[in-house]
Amino acid sequence: MAAIVPVARPRLPAATLAVVAAGVSAALHLGKLPPAVPALQAALGIDLVEAGFLLSLVQMAGMTLGLAAGLAAGTLGLRRSMLWGLAILTLASLAGGAIGAAAAPGAHAVPALLLLRALEGLGFLLVVMPAPALIRATAPQGTEKTALGWWGAYMPLGVASALLVGPALIAALGWGAWWWALAGVSAAAGFWVAASVPSDKEQALTAPTAVAGRWPTRLRATLGASGPWLLAAAFAVYSAQWMAVIGFLPAIYAEAGVPVAWSAVLTAGAAAMNIGGNLLGGRLLQRGLAPEKLLRWGYGAMALGSVVAFAQFGDGLLSAGLPPALRYAAVCAFSFGGGMVPATLFVLAVRFAPGPATVSTTVGLMQQASALGQFCAPPLVAWLAHRAGGWQWTWAVTLACALTGIALAARLRPGPSTQGIDA
Repeated sequence: MAAIVPVARPRLPAATLAVVAAGVSAALHLGKLPPAVPALQAALGIDLVEAGFLLSLVQMAGMTLGLAAGLAAGTLGLRRSMLWGLAILTLASLAGGAIGAAAAPGAHAVPALLLLRALEGLGFLLVVMPAPALIRATAPQGTEKTALGWWGAYMPLGVASALLVGPALIAALGWGAWWWALAGVSAAAGFWVAASVPSDKEQALTAPTAVAGRWPTRLRATLGASGPWLLAAAFAVYSAQWMAVIGFLPAIYAEAGVPVAWSAVLTAGAAAMNIGGNLLGGRLLQRGLAPEKLLRWGYGAMALGSVVAFAQFGDGLLSAGLPPALRYAAVCAFSFGGGMVPATLFVLAVRFAPGPATVSTTVGLMQQASALGQFCAPPLVAWLAHRAGGWQWTWAVTLACALTGIALAARLRPGPSTQGIDA
């Protein structure tokens, strides 16, 4: 009898891993603020609502320039766009660290930080816009969905790492040093991308890239199709509620009297659960599960988890109602289930883009809508918490987002005419 030889699964090459690492380094800058909120409040005297705007203002560039950045990524070159984005993140974080290191920051500190956060938002866009197309081009055939599942985890992986490492580094060296450390991470990611990802000409990404100069055609094609708009709305209602909950967990636990070290571990653990959801989503899609079903599962888990975690009749997240351990488990379920949403949407972005040349533009529209959701949700949740004297009405915002996502999932059913990638 002939021996059965196991078939080795293709491994992701260094170029694909470098693209994912670049996304993680960009997400670190989105996640660096939540653990620094107490230090910023003490050093600069900002209140909770101002902290909410600092948390969300990084999305200003995404709200206004997401679609333009997607067009620019296709026009300037995907690799070049990513390198420019990492350079902007490095320089902006270095400047923010200089403000934090000053002995007396002064009245200009908050406006300067707001401006730098908006600039970091632009750098973030230039990194993440070209990533799905780069991953599709560099991943071995048959691993695209798994690779895109890894890419879908870039945000929770970066945010969780920031939430876990940030508090200890801030306590030891100050929040300015935290900004400087992440500038170094972005610079290192830029060197890796430059060293391992072939140039746009060498890689010959796709034939339609040759007509990248015809941006009006790509813009009309993207805006004229219903698929990119549905994906954008679905991404917006996901990212809005995830960032609102995870972004304020350190402040919630601080108000509840949880020690800083435990708060960091609990928040990072909840954010890291999203990574498992992304990877599971990519695996299930690779095995042929219907994307709209996976989206319904993800949004449903977010709806149930947020209601269990926050709905109560007392004051404060941990003061009454369900036991704290169960509430934390619900937050983890919220994050894990939600992780299946971006993994699915990034795969659908390749399918629903009007053509191969419009993948970056479609992702740009998604990112613009996502940024709008992340910009609006944290201040809204902070305002509700301020008016209610606690976080017990957070579930109202997240439930509305989740129900909207479930309704959108019913319309995101790929047909035979949609552009796809091989399983």
